[in-house]
Amino acid sequence: MASRRRPPKPSKPAPRAGARTAARRALGNAAIAESFEEIADLLEIGGENPFRIRAYRNAARTVTGLGTEAADLVARGEDLADLPGIGADLAAKIADLATGGTTPMLEELRAKFPSGLRALLRVPALGPKRVALLNRKLRVTDIESLRVAVAAGKLEKLAGFGPKLIATLAEAVQPAAAAAARRFTLAEAAAEAEPLAGYLRKIPGAARVEIAGSYRRGRETVGDIDLLAVAGAESKIVDRFAAYPRAEAVLARGTTRAALRLRGGLQADLRVVAAAEFGAALYYFTGSKAHNIAVRRIAVGRKLKINEYGVFRGTRRIAGETEESVFASVGLTYIEPELREDRGEIEAARAGKLPALVELADIRGDFQCRTDAGGGRDGLEALVAAARKRKLGYIVIADPCRRVASANRLDPGGLARQGAAIDMLNAAQHEVSILKGVEVAVREDGSLDLPDAVLAGLDCVIAAVEDRFDLPAAKQTARLQRALEHKHVRILARPFARVLGSRAAMNFDLARVLATAKAAGRFLGLDARPDRLDLPDTGCRAAKEAGVRIAIGSAADSAAGFDALRWGVATARRGWLAAGDVLNTLPASLARVALK
Repeated sequence: MASRRRPPKPSKPAPRAGARTAARRALGNAAIAESFEEIADLLEIGGENPFRIRAYRNAARTVTGLGTEAADLVARGEDLADLPGIGADLAAKIADLATGGTTPMLEELRAKFPSGLRALLRVPALGPKRVALLNRKLRVTDIESLRVAVAAGKLEKLAGFGPKLIATLAEAVQPAAAAAARRFTLAEAAAEAEPLAGYLRKIPGAARVEIAGSYRRGRETVGDIDLLAVAGAESKIVDRFAAYPRAEAVLARGTTRAALRLRGGLQADLRVVAAAEFGAALYYFTGSKAHNIAVRRIAVGRKLKINEYGVFRGTRRIAGETEESVFASVGLTYIEPELREDRGEIEAARAGKLPALVELADIRGDFQCRTDAGGGRDGLEALVAAARKRKLGYIVIADPCRRVASANRLDPGGLARQGAAIDMLNAAQHEVSILKGVEVAVREDGSLDLPDAVLAGLDCVIAAVEDRFDLPAAKQTARLQRALEHKHVRILARPFARVLGSRAAMNFDLARVLATAKAAGRFLGLDARPDRLDLPDTGCRAAKEAGVRIAIGSAADSAAGFDALRWGVATARRGWLAAGDVLNTLPASLARVALK
């Protein structure tokens, strides 16, 4: 990055009578991005200019994709305005957040919109536009007033609030559900959990720190974060944990454990254990509950007891320092965390038939990327450069395309021009092979939105359902089957068309769709974006059993978007997939052959 001038000095929030004084805490990139998303949400609730809102969302993505902490760039005197899409105003706000933990605009917006209204953004299926509509039309200001409005049937009068959405909200605002912690995507959890674990690992005297729980198992959403540590008393690790800069509140605190609520709403629990207990504690707090119960049942049959302190025969601990020793004590080989759901992994471990799960290091290509021509942020060259940096051998460029150009989609003419640009770039460099693809919409009857003449010259045609998600199961199944049987289609993308927390999975007969894919030699796509993870883990396992390989696509529309491959691999692992079950593990030459 060029360095022409020093960034603006962090500004101080203007004093306001009765206003809360913001804690001056430096933020990491993930937290800065979260702050920009919060600004964008609050601006959207307030009905601000869409271009202004988009600028903050784009800034969040830019900061997320930085390879260096923004605070370090500020300390070095780098000009943050040189970052893509970041002007002087946004640069000043990044500097504010990176060095002081807040910025005046964010504090002003928080003061303008009550905390109850902001809390509505955490309700499943509610985004800023719906929150604004509820507030404007029904004077909904918090969870309780939303519960009253739902019970009174007032939402039925609002445009866009259909029966399914109202039913979802009715469940979400029940006292038990409202009291429960919001579930976070893996990426959201990672943005909090990994910096926190890194913070603890830097404490002198902390011998080992690991993240456990559903995050470690790679579940698609996470309720809270469990951390385990081996640390001496001199480390004062519990005190340091309670003083973590991202902590919003200390919920509990003792000599060997504590709980925090982090600024984004995620709860983090720390337990300090002895080195001899660490493996047993890591196993116990990784879960799942069903898996742990099943293994404890085996232990009882061997007259053993397993708990978070170890494996005991009577009062004598016989294992527990490592997870491997816990499994060995009950006659099992090591079971990877992603498989610990009591879905047959124990029987497979007994029989020596556990799969060697695919790993991120096995991934050699990405089966869907999107450029700025199809609504993405970065152009073709930037995506190729990012793929090269990540040592990917090939990428499939597959922007959405329709017969008639529309927002965020190419038309056939634009697709042809993109193909010519890909040919030129392939000729100019040979490190990353660029495959010409397209994402084509599947119509209600299963036909495709583009003519065969447009599809014929492409390396990879990806079919995707973009509307009519509510068709009856039989019609939806027939729709998907017809799309898979099209002579040019190679991948059915995100088969369930779900969006975690806001759109339920489509209803169709997966077994019949898989049988069609197998017979036609097609593949099912796994959209690796953390709010999608579609095909889900259960679908991945069903595909494996049906003999249908999976193609993981990050749907990267910027250099940072390739990070999503990590979550796609985690989902594939939960689906028992080995490297041979995943198309991305093929080298470029064989991937091209597989797509023929």
